Amino acid sequence: MLNIDLDIARRFILGKQGLWPGRRWQGTDGTEQAMREMPYLQLDPLQIIARSQDITLHSRVIDYSPGQWEDLAYEQRKFFDWGGWLATRPMDDLPHWLTVMHRERDGDPDCDPRVKKMGLEHAEAIVEMRALLDERGVLSNRDFSAANRKRTSSYRGRKDSSLALYYLWRTGEVMTHHRENFERVYALTETVAPSHLHYASPREESDRYLFKNDIAFHGLSQLKRISDSYFRGVPFSKKKELMDTLLADNEVVEVKVEGWRPMYYALASDAALINDLSAGRIPEAWKPLDTTTEDEVTFLAPLDIVSARGRAKDLFGFDYIWEVYKPADKRQYGYYTLPVLWGEQLVARFDSKYDRTSETFVILGLWLENDALGQDEKFASALAHGFARFAKFLGASSLDASTINEPKLQKAVANCL
Repeated sequence: MLNIDLDIARRFILGKQGLWPGRRWQGTDGTEQAMREMPYLQLDPLQIIARSQDITLHSRVIDYSPGQWEDLAYEQRKFFDWGGWLATRPMDDLPHWLTVMHRERDGDPDCDPRVKKMGLEHAEAIVEMRALLDERGVLSNRDFSAANRKRTSSYRGRKDSSLALYYLWRTGEVMTHHRENFERVYALTETVAPSHLHYASPREESDRYLFKNDIAFHGLSQLKRISDSYFRGVPFSKKKELMDTLLADNEVVEVKVEGWRPMYYALASDAALINDLSAGRIPEAWKPLDTTTEDEVTFLAPLDIVSARGRAKDLFGFDYIWEVYKPADKRQYGYYTLPVLWGEQLVARFDSKYDRTSETFVILGLWLENDALGQDEKFASALAHGFARFAKFLGASSLDASTINEPKLQKAVANCL
């Protein structure tokens, strides 16, 4: 068992995700590496300033441009998207996920029971969609008029054709061929994935893989049965048995974090990284390619695993709730507020919008955790550099910082372009 304090835990989790001590990936190859290291890139359709998945990769890849992940997924076929918890996964892992998909088809207790029910309720439409996919090659929900389809009340779709396509996607018969305005265009799996991946892994092999992947995603994991883990296919009915096996086989190690009551788990292959950090060393593989997070702040996406769903409070003492689904009068900060990472701490948050007509990035509000940062020259410089990179990422030609209350910060940010 490894014993570490919160500082080491925080650095390890940030470093594993490529967020500290600075960006260490670059270009298309770097984007692919980041997506593999994460190893899940959660997808979300909302595009306010940029989509969450693009902000996630911007914070990790030096010169990332919006949409690069789509080229890797739908042109190069190195990743595929799937799940009730929607995320990209490496294409090489498809056999493990086909095991999960078939569990959903068969109504396995460890999977979402609604999928099998959907298949039973819309069996006729599913047969029809299979035949049309075989005939046409690709289909999308927009190919079917609501007036000519059986209406449904599911949040997954309002037409039986939509639910039939979704069912085939969830159970592995079809995959996302590409996306149009983020909407899936479907094709038969055999036409999307390489032929050598068209099989389901043995269940035990997939179970081990899924548990280890969930640990890798969190860096340090309790393996709690939360909805996200549930939709990542983790078979919790076998949790104790699997964890005992993984511990005995030295594939996973127990980690006790000072001040945290539960036991956490890390991959045994990451023990050397934790030991480096405990000894005060930054792992060689983590050395940034240009600026550090001390030189330049980083903005975290709303769904970033290091800060979403209450994790910011545990790791940083930073209360963060994505308020996009709150009524306007219930929001404390703003519609699309992003946390600001400086060094290894979350020190602020900001809300913003991007006016695409005038190409203006507008800061709607900036809130500091510590008011003294408003007078800190180093922070002002780091904040300005962070906003400059972010504005370039958005394609903005101007930046409106007039709502920033601290004169030193406002001046630095206003002049960052």
